[in-house]
Amino acid sequence: MPRRYGPGLSLAEWLVLCLVSEEPTHCFALATLLAPHGSVGMAWHVRKAVVYRAAQRLEQLGLIVAADWEVTSIGPPRVQLSATPEGHRAAQGWLRQPVAHPRDVRSELLLKLALLSRLGADPGELLQAQRRQLIPVADGLARQLLTATGFDQQLMRWRHDSVCATVRFIDALLLTASAPSAESRPGSRPVLAQP
Repeated sequence: MPRRYGPGLSLAEWLVLCLVSEEPTHCFALATLLAPHGSVGMAWHVRKAVVYRAAQRLEQLGLIVAADWEVTSIGPPRVQLSATPEGHRAAQGWLRQPVAHPRDVRSELLLKLALLSRLGADPGELLQAQRRQLIPVADGLARQLLTATGFDQQLMRWRHDSVCATVRFIDALLLTASAPSAESRPGSRPVLAQP
């Protein structure tokens, strides 16, 4: 059974691993992608120092290796990083796993969608799994909202409405995906009933 890295890797480490899994690259290129105006950094910015630390930790874990040196005319030689077979498996598994907690959807789900888009991969399976995971949460929050009072009611309303908004977002994306299944089709099950 492959070793599980889920709770042990930070979001920045998952990003670095997934980007290195796409193709061999170096930390400077990764930092450019993850900068505020980089193609991935627009969704989630990671500082250059954090990128280098993430790469170092991933190498210690055996998920990436320093493969070669790249000589450039604009600075010192750069170490080319490549994902190990175990690193590739871990990255692919993480990309297809729904986000565990609704509070992490804004960061983690959007990043997974961005990375899947870079790969040209269909996000439908991930979106359907994420939707299935959020439906019971929305239902549970709706039930709690019925009996909550004071600030608890405001908090439950916020959480419920946030989860429902995420489900609507997922439903809209699934409409654009190729041939969504009946289970994932909006309207197949009422989700957004207000208490």
